[in-house]
Amino acid sequence: MITGHVFIATSLDGFIARRDHEIDWLMKQGDDQDESGYDEFINGVDGIVMGRNSYEKILTFGEWPYCKPVIVMSKSLTSSSVPAELAEKVAITDLDPVDLMASLEKQGWSRVYVDGGKVVQSFIRYGLIEDIVLTTVPILIGDGIRLFGMLDEDVDLQLISAKSLPSGMAQSHYRLLRPLNNPPP
Repeated sequence: MITGHVFIATSLDGFIARRDHEIDWLMKQGDDQDESGYDEFINGVDGIVMGRNSYEKILTFGEWPYCKPVIVMSKSLTSSSVPAELAEKVAITDLDPVDLMASLEKQGWSRVYVDGGKVVQSFIRYGLIEDIVLTTVPILIGDGIRLFGMLDEDVDLQLISAKSLPSGMAQSHYRLLRPLNNPPP
């Protein structure tokens, strides 16, 4: 059975990006992915599902950072929105989370890295996230894009582990105990 997994960082006040989608505050923390366990995490997934905003932000980085296939969920982008050099690495879909996961499972995927605020929120609402690794960066940015949005009901979580990273960041790993089973209309 296919499962969704989140590995993401937030500011201490719960934002994944500034209102303008800038993540300069996160980039100041350095790029020690080994410290956070990112390399082990990414090696354990079949591919990545992200939203348009995350995809467009990553395109500004210059070099494409992913060795795994990336599926971009978007109602406005098409395959022509993907640069030629990424055509074998990135696909665009307008499927909803449930249909997308069913399609990926038919393709042989079993573990999906779910990334981006709106996408993570929708996958949680559809009950498609198994666990969340949340790294909290010791910075307050005051305003921005929240990782978690409004919910119609509580989502119960179980803390699997928590640790302090040498950089001063804190990392918590949660399992969703009772994911929502009432997808949005």
